[in-house]
Formats: sequence, structure tokens, C-alpha cells
Amino acid sequence: MRSDYFVDLLPGMVLLGVGAGLVFPSLATLAMSSATESDSGLASGLLNTTAQVGGALGLAVLATLAASKTQSLRALGNSAPDALTGGFRTVFGLSAALLIAAFVIAVIVLRDQPADAGVTERAEDAA
Repeated sequence: MRSDYFVDLLPGMVLLGVGAGLVFPSLATLAMSSATESDSGLASGLLNTTAQVGGALGLAVLATLAASKTQSLRALGNSAPDALTGGFRTVFGLSAALLIAAFVIAVIVLRDQPADAGVTERAEDAA
């Protein structure tokens, strides 16, 4: 299998970098928006720890699934490149499905609160 860096790899890497650069600051702002001043350090640490552990765990699970699918395709007689492509295709499909599910959950769960409800909650926290 032959590939060209500028055609096959660079567009995905640029898309990943731009997407992460746009999403992570927004997620950090959302996560820290309801933290009080005294809890901001705890909330920040929890946010960073969760991001690191979640990324490591997600990568480990997806790599294990890709290796398992590749091994099963090799056992069925597929060539190594075809089996590896099949393993990656399975994991990329699963990743896309998880991304769509996360988007749907975010749209359902993250609804706008009425403006006075947020003010009331903060006033109660301050008291």
C-alpha cells in the first residue's frame, strides 16, 4: 500500500488540529462556568484529569478492537494489508458512531436554562 502524505495524511491532521483547537477551549469554559472561585482549582484539575484518562482509555479500547478485528480477519485468510484495513475501518466506524451519539446526547442534555434560573442558583450558592 502506498500513500502520499499531503493527500492522505495532512488533511486529517489539519482537521484534527483545528477541531481540537476550537472545541477544547469551549469545553473548558463550559466545565468551569458553574464552578465557584474556591472550587475552580478542583474543577480545573478534574477537567484535565478526565480528559487525559478518557483519551488514554479510549485509545486503548479502540486499539484493542482494531487488533482483534485484524487478527480475526487474518485467521479467515485475508492478507495482512486487507486485514489491517478492515480492523481500522471497523474502529473508525465505531468512532464515528460514538461521535454521533455524543452529539445527540449533547443536543438533548445541554439545553438553555432560563436566565433567571441561573441567577437564582448562584444567589443561593453565595448565601
